Amino acid sequence: MTNETIAETSMPDVPEGHGAAQADPDAKPILEVDGLRMYFPVKSSGLVRRTVGHVQAVDGVSFQVPEAGSLGLVGESGCGKSTTGRLITRLYEPTGGSIRFDGRDIAKAKPRELKPLRREIQMIFQDPYTSLNPRQTVGAIVGAPLEIHKVVPKDKVLPRVQELLEIVGLNPEHYNRYPHEFSGGQRQRIGIARALTLQPKILVADEPVSALDVSIQAQVINLLQDIQREFGVAFLFIAHDLAIVRHFCPEIAVMYLGKIVEIGDRDSIYGNAHHPYTQALLSAVPDVRQAAIGGRRERIRLQGDVPSPIDPPSGCRFRTRCPIAQEICARHEPPLMQIGRRHKVACHFPGRLGEAPREPLTTGLLGVDGEGRPDPGASPSNDLVEQPGYADTWFDLDAKSIGRA
Repeated sequence: MTNETIAETSMPDVPEGHGAAQADPDAKPILEVDGLRMYFPVKSSGLVRRTVGHVQAVDGVSFQVPEAGSLGLVGESGCGKSTTGRLITRLYEPTGGSIRFDGRDIAKAKPRELKPLRREIQMIFQDPYTSLNPRQTVGAIVGAPLEIHKVVPKDKVLPRVQELLEIVGLNPEHYNRYPHEFSGGQRQRIGIARALTLQPKILVADEPVSALDVSIQAQVINLLQDIQREFGVAFLFIAHDLAIVRHFCPEIAVMYLGKIVEIGDRDSIYGNAHHPYTQALLSAVPDVRQAAIGGRRERIRLQGDVPSPIDPPSGCRFRTRCPIAQEICARHEPPLMQIGRRHKVACHFPGRLGEAPREPLTTGLLGVDGEGRPDPGASPSNDLVEQPGYADTWFDLDAKSIGRA
């Protein structure tokens, strides 16, 4: 049987009209990341290999993922998104920070402690071609976690595998086929079935549809939405495609060079972005509605290249490409300041597109003057910054005062 025939018989009738995912305001966080860091050592060449520097892949990232909810992680290639996902699944041991999963800090968990954790945190990998063992059948790939963790008796492994294949829209009778006999979309469904085997509480989806055809991407996204509704699985959804993230994730975090520069709910990020980097990313997204009425959105073109994570710029890491950067940006790193009920931004001059303030708004928090020099009469405050979640109070940029829930 050819791959085309398999595709015709195995692909499900994916329901159309899946609406954008909505957040549950009362959901408790199942994952809480605070100050997460991952520095990879850079070794010198020669006989004695010394550490001469570090790649600061992830540097002080904080966020929360609610139970049965979704957080989207977006940014340019090399900003640390995938490294963050691998830290959450503990494929890497973090350099610093905490990862609280279901009330437990797993950042420094030992190998023996990680085995039961694997049942609750699983990963969907980006490449459906290299993430599956070509020497194993689909039944062996999906059934391996069941046998390793002894979830079901051996005689019940095959029925459970067939059930999982049916859940993800594949023909249960194809359990004895090899990965090369399936299309790219079908292989990704096999990877999703493997991730669901142990009934995890959270899935880290690392670019799950970027390697697929556009016609297949919508089907896989709809499948993930159905899985989330049926099993109550939380998602950390890593992607480049801002349109897909907007549809799947009620909350979005924007990363740049190892740091989160803006995080908030869907409306805050897509309709009210306050960071110049977020605004530049959104300007590159095609707007179908604007095309229908004529005209084009003005594209914001950033100058220069992304700096090296081995030697990032002082102060704000985005300042070397930022059109509104000033002296304070080179002297002080902007804190991740809460500016709305569910909206945070790390910028000295946060504002809507074209409405950035002339004076920095973070001087009171940092205890400095407008140029970043220490202000003897100021009293620095951390009440509105550096928290994984959202506080009941925030700094209202419009009113220039403290807002309250």
